[in-house]
Amino acid sequence: MFTKLLLLLIVIGIIRQVFSSGRAGGNRSSNNFSGGSYEDFYRQRVMRSNFPTSLMLLSAAMMRADGKVLKSELDYVKRFFVQQFGEATSRRYLLELKDILKREVPLQQACADIRQSLKPEVRLQLLHYLFGISQADGHVSQAEVKMVQRIADYLGIAKQDFESIKAMFYKDPNTAYKILGLAENASEEEIKKAYRKLAIKYHPDKVQHLGEEFQTGAKEKFQKIQDAYETIKKERGIK
Repeated sequence: MFTKLLLLLIVIGIIRQVFSSGRAGGNRSSNNFSGGSYEDFYRQRVMRSNFPTSLMLLSAAMMRADGKVLKSELDYVKRFFVQQFGEATSRRYLLELKDILKREVPLQQACADIRQSLKPEVRLQLLHYLFGISQADGHVSQAEVKMVQRIADYLGIAKQDFESIKAMFYKDPNTAYKILGLAENASEEEIKKAYRKLAIKYHPDKVQHLGEEFQTGAKEKFQKIQDAYETIKKERGIK
């Protein structure tokens, strides 16, 4: 009788150990990209509107655009994530980002999923963030501009919106007109109409549900639109 009881306890112990290890393995697979594919892991999270995942995928694409990942870019992303998600949570995301940087993620598919899961105003703010990464080292290369444009196309962002945001990071004599999406010979009525349209479209309230850093970026973008309008008004003597 004692022998049977002992055998039964041993069997129960083995079953518990197998079940426990299987469950632990399941947890590892659901929280670790190593060995997996985009479809197996990150796509599921993006489609559940997991905003940090979208940020990590696009950050990785942007940081690798010119063939090298710079410390200044990583520092920029780190500051952004800390502002958005807090110190502890951002550490976990940054570890995942470092893993993504070692892998090839299908950018077009990832952007298609992000486009489906995020609202247009959030996608526009993502573009502003990506230009911020490209400018982190004080210089925006042509390869980086092309990458942002490629992502913008995949995200379904209109060319005029892309050019407007791009102009906020490039200074030339026509910058103010480019920010408002206008030709230099635009009429006074066209200028006022373009300003009103952009002021509504890019108002910070559109992204008030996002973190502090995104709201800061939205306010900066909104201010640049206002500055562009004031510059043109002053040049033309518009009241």
